[in-house]
Amino acid sequence: MNNGPVHVILGASGGIGAALARTLHQTGARLVLAARDAQRLHDVAAPLSADAVPTDALVSGEVDALFAHTIATHGRVDGVAVCVGSILLKPLHLTSDEEFRRTLEQNVLPAFHATRAAVRAMQESGGSIVLFASAASEVGLPNHEAISAAKSAVVGLARSTAATYAAKHIRVNVVAPGLVRTAMSARITQSAPALAASTAMHPLGRIGEADEVARAAAFLLDPANSWITGTVIGIDGGLAQLRGR
Repeated sequence: MNNGPVHVILGASGGIGAALARTLHQTGARLVLAARDAQRLHDVAAPLSADAVPTDALVSGEVDALFAHTIATHGRVDGVAVCVGSILLKPLHLTSDEEFRRTLEQNVLPAFHATRAAVRAMQESGGSIVLFASAASEVGLPNHEAISAAKSAVVGLARSTAATYAAKHIRVNVVAPGLVRTAMSARITQSAPALAASTAMHPLGRIGEADEVARAAAFLLDPANSWITGTVIGIDGGLAQLRGR
C-alpha cells in the first residue's frame, strides 16, 4: 500500500505540470492529476498510475469537486501545484480589453480557486501550495504588460495567503520561470528569430526546460523544506535579477 504524500496537480497535461507529475512519482507520492483535456490528461496519468480527474480550473465548482474527490479517495491533501496559465506577449496599446480580461482569468482564477480549496482541505494537517508566476512578475520586460499584471496578482495572492495561514502550517510559495520550452511557448521557441531574441535575454544564454522548473516545485512541496513560505523562486536563467554582458 502506498502511504506517500498526496499531491494535487492542476494543469497536469501541460509541459511543466506533466514534468512535475513525473518528478513526484519518482518520490513515491500519490498523485491526483487535473486538466481540461481528458485524453491528454489520461496520457500523462496512465504511465504513473495516477488518479486523473478532468477539471476546468476556471470553474470554481469543478475545482472544489476535485478536492472533494481527493479527500474522499485518499483521506487528505498534502501538496498542491497550480500549473495553469497562458502567455500573451503584446504591447499595451495593441492589447484589447478581451485579451487582457482573458489573460487575467486564465492565470489568476485557477490560482485563486485552487488555493482557496487547498487551504480549506489543509486546515487541520497543514501542507504546501505552489503557484506559478513568471520572471515578468519580478522585472519589467517589454511587451509583457498583460501577463505581468496577471502573474503579479498570483504573487500577491501567494504572499497574502502564506501570511494568513502560516499558523496553520500551510506554506504557499511561487515558482517564477523565464521562457521554458513547452507546447504553450511553441510559437516563440519554434521561431528562430523569436527564440534567438529570447535566449539573448537570459544571462545564462539559453531558455529553460520543463524538468528544471518541475524540480523547483517538487522542492517546495517536499515537507523536508517546511521552513520556506511566502517566497518567489526564480528559475529563469538569471533573467529577473541579472544583466547580461
